[in-house]
Amino acid sequence: MTARLALVALSLVFAGAFAGGSLAQTPKPATPLPPVKPAAAEEKLPAKLLFSQKKLPSLGRAMAIGFYPRGCLQGGVELPVDGPNWQVMRLSRNRNWGHPELVKFLERFAPLAAKATGWHGILVGDMAQPRGGPLPFGHASHQIGLDVDIWFMPMPNHELSPQERENISASNLVAPDKLHVDPKTWTPADVAFIRTAAEQPDVERIFVNAAIKKELCRVEGKNHFSWMSRVRPWYGHADHIHVRLKCPPDSPNCRKQEPVPVGDGCAEKDLAFWFKDSVLHPKPGPPPKVPPKPITLADLPPACKNVLDAPANSKAVQR
Repeated sequence: MTARLALVALSLVFAGAFAGGSLAQTPKPATPLPPVKPAAAEEKLPAKLLFSQKKLPSLGRAMAIGFYPRGCLQGGVELPVDGPNWQVMRLSRNRNWGHPELVKFLERFAPLAAKATGWHGILVGDMAQPRGGPLPFGHASHQIGLDVDIWFMPMPNHELSPQERENISASNLVAPDKLHVDPKTWTPADVAFIRTAAEQPDVERIFVNAAIKKELCRVEGKNHFSWMSRVRPWYGHADHIHVRLKCPPDSPNCRKQEPVPVGDGCAEKDLAFWFKDSVLHPKPGPPPKVPPKPITLADLPPACKNVLDAPANSKAVQR
């Protein structure tokens, strides 16, 4: 009996040791969770991401806000993808939006261009995103709904398919040496096309390749037409004209561009820069040590946050 009691007592000792004594397993401490990263403030995110996500324009009275390469668009309207004398290209980009004055300009200009050139009409490239703002690729400007690219290519006599609108490329009018226009693609109709655009009273500037400006000066410069001063040489622009409209009266927060310099821009000193070897054939420099800082919402006019946050105008689509 005594032995049996001793055995029971010994069993209880061992049970206690395993349960809470020195022989019990010590529970491992819980692995701490990584700290939660605070959400990036909207004002610090690249504005091109914020504006490119908006597929529809904002409600509100139409206004161009800010400067051509630093602003946004309130109450944008869509240019229909097909018109009597125009077709919109690259539909997947959703960049056929603008201030109503830009849409009205294109509706007026398309038949004028067709008459002046003998074309069926025009091919319209990038305008702006539904709410303007910085674009994810392709342009520094086109942000306030007053810029449009129009191709150096006649509109065909049939409606282009979505695939054709994505894959067809505009005609390059500049020769491989970058010093002259290419006689294989350049025609007198291109002169009439540019002249007709530049003659429109609401146009601020038209950007073309420097070789195209030089050819215009050769053909038309001796006449000293007032419209010639609006045609400005700029990088690229070998296959399209970039039309920029003046700030509309209804957009008090639209920043006007400085007036074009006096003269027609055909003097040798006016064109010399564009034909320097360093400009025609720039040598690649070392990569920047610090990547350039993207434009953020905080860099845009304060009203652009309201444009970004405003309800969508679903009735604006005209396709």
